[in-house]
Amino acid sequence: MLRYTLKRALSLGLSLVVASLVIFFVIEVVPGDPASFMLGLNAQPDTVAALRSELGLDVSKLERYLAWVGGMVQGDFGTSYTYRTPVTEMIGDRIWVSLPLALYALMLSTLIAFPAGIYAASRRGKPGDMAVMGATQLGVAVPNFWFAMMLVLIFAINLRWFSAGGFVGWEKGIPAAMKSLTLPAIALALPQSAILARVMRSALLDVLGEDFMRTARAKGLTRRQALMRHGLRNALIPVLTIIGMQFSFLLAGAIIIEQVFFLPGLGRLIFQSISARDLIVVESVVMLLVFMVILVTFLVDLAYAAVDPRLRSRT
Repeated sequence: MLRYTLKRALSLGLSLVVASLVIFFVIEVVPGDPASFMLGLNAQPDTVAALRSELGLDVSKLERYLAWVGGMVQGDFGTSYTYRTPVTEMIGDRIWVSLPLALYALMLSTLIAFPAGIYAASRRGKPGDMAVMGATQLGVAVPNFWFAMMLVLIFAINLRWFSAGGFVGWEKGIPAAMKSLTLPAIALALPQSAILARVMRSALLDVLGEDFMRTARAKGLTRRQALMRHGLRNALIPVLTIIGMQFSFLLAGAIIIEQVFFLPGLGRLIFQSISARDLIVVESVVMLLVFMVILVTFLVDLAYAAVDPRLRSRT
């Protein structure tokens, strides 16, 4: 297990190096100069040059890249061009919205998908199975921002059970904060739960045809008992893959939902920073999200090895 973990950790490190190079140089080639953007069209060239020097934009791209990476290794993500605030503080303020939102949405997705997938697999070809598959097809086809707008219309405008947007803050208490995140989490969870339910159903149906499942049935277990005791664990590997990918998507891809609900999260921060040409914020936040995505993938790989010891013996 140690050798397997070290190999995956090395892969994680190499992926981060490649990601940092791609993120920095792709963002750097985007047209537009941050200093010119901040000072406006009528700014004098010497004023622009002075601001570029103050922001550290007058050195070579390689020097800026090395300074950026060196700072991140030490926990320093630089200073925002627009707000003149350390990027670390800006990320710290907003990650406590995006991270709980992603975890909340993932929990809801799993709570919906697991029972739905198991129910559909246990009733293959029956009306219950077709109903679940029809619902999941709808969930896959409809984008999450449409669900968001419908949730706002029904539960915020008509029923007035929730607010239409904004975040009250954790200082108001966990129940109030979680209530602010409930509609966004549901909007994110519904499409993801549809995908996860279909994967769970397919994985379980594949397992049901295995020899060990027939042996379990021959020993007197009912179809449901064999499914729950033996089939579920063996079907978890593809399901873990999807859960890991979904968490990565929910954390890094919630920009539209954060815009719809006016949530002060990382996605909204990226959107605002792109609009303001605040490159250091965009680079640092995207790199942080990439790191978290790669870290989740690393943890999923370790979960594979825990669920299926055969993977460890192949390394």
